[in-house]
Amino acid sequence: MKGVLRILACALALGVLPGAGASDVIAGKVVGVQDGDTLTVLDGEQRRHRIRLAGIDAPEKDQPFGQAARRSLYAATYRKSVHAQCDKTDRYGRRVCRVRLADRDVALRQVERGFAWHLRQFEHEQPPEDRARYAAAERKARERRDGLWADDRSVPPWEWRRLAKAAPVH
Repeated sequence: MKGVLRILACALALGVLPGAGASDVIAGKVVGVQDGDTLTVLDGEQRRHRIRLAGIDAPEKDQPFGQAARRSLYAATYRKSVHAQCDKTDRYGRRVCRVRLADRDVALRQVERGFAWHLRQFEHEQPPEDRARYAAAERKARERRDGLWADDRSVPPWEWRRLAKAAPVH
């Protein structure tokens, strides 16, 4: 029995069992903010983790409100301790995580302030209570015309990226 447990423990540590290693927690200090939905966390072992906030999409840096979204995330998180529950890695190698600062959901704060869209494309990955909170926060920010919602023509970042790819290069 001990042998089986030892093998299972090794397999889990190596991530070779289905679902093993799929979710982990990164605790550390925010040492960089790249844009309105991406930050860098330095963990206790001095490893850097590039983290994409789960459930939202913020304007691109060169998009209207992109710099404001980055400043909002920077003001909320820079040099502060966070806990990130990470469930996957995106195509750019960033961990996609639910990030908490004390008792606050960092991504939800970005939506509440009007600096990010609730990313409905992946809402099925959110717990139902988060899905409802994010949708309500976006609706309220739109009604108050906070942040990017001050502009009636705000373009979602996924559309901005699609349009940028389609634009002819001169």
